[in-house]
Amino acid sequence: MKTLSDINFRDPYILSVPELEQYYLFGTDGLTAWSGAPHGFDVYISSDLQEWSGPIAAFRPDADFWADHHFWAPEVHRYNGKYYMFASFKGHSVPRGTQILSAETPEGPYLPISNHPITPASWECLDGTLYVDKEDKPWMIFCREWIEVTDGEMYAVRLKEDLSATIGEPMLLFQASQAPWTVGGKEGQYVTDGPFMHQTSSGELLMLWSSSGASGYAMGITRSVSGDISGPWQHDPEPLYAKDGGHGMLFRDLTGRLMLAIHAPNLNPQERPLLIEVQESSRTISIKSL
Repeated sequence: MKTLSDINFRDPYILSVPELEQYYLFGTDGLTAWSGAPHGFDVYISSDLQEWSGPIAAFRPDADFWADHHFWAPEVHRYNGKYYMFASFKGHSVPRGTQILSAETPEGPYLPISNHPITPASWECLDGTLYVDKEDKPWMIFCREWIEVTDGEMYAVRLKEDLSATIGEPMLLFQASQAPWTVGGKEGQYVTDGPFMHQTSSGELLMLWSSSGASGYAMGITRSVSGDISGPWQHDPEPLYAKDGGHGMLFRDLTGRLMLAIHAPNLNPQERPLLIEVQESSRTISIKSL
């Protein structure tokens, strides 16, 4: 058994499955996050968020899989009775993109549902996440990278009911520099990273996402003024987590507590999953304890 301090994951994502009384931890392998050939994605399993068994192979690419490096940010959503993994990949001379995979069980094995990314083929994209709107229509929220557009962008695009393809053109939601807490690079680059959608009990639609802040990697909250994915999107002035950690997601533990999972610090290979209890008000969330 391992504890979270033993697991070198970036971009942690925890799927809680109450009927099995289990948590499933996915993430980017720190050893191959920036260089080397990834073996795929692994999953760890726990019943108490303290001790984790694994790793178990959740995805292993076939020999003809289009990507060969930067296997990033796998997240798993339960949708229409199956489990869907949204993950980012990059291939030699192929732009980075998010691909969707599926499995019958939370631990996998996950198999691609198409032979190509679902993000635009000519764009450098990452960190696709699933959002199901008030009419039960699926969307993907994703980032267009600063390495291509300088000021990183956040997009939403409708998905087919089986998540196999997109419907229509991506809709620009905002640019990273529009958030007051973000800090640009030496040449004016602004990062968009790790979107995750959350609706409060009052119906407020929030997005968690990460960028560079005054104290390093950070994560903020932006909210849809209309309550719909189309926005407009209003940014909180200060980040939710400000000091060298981010790429967060929310889940409820088996007792009902709302938990935030991030990686911290943002320094390879020191990054580890970090769990933080948060509290929800009618309009937002805030950190309850560290």
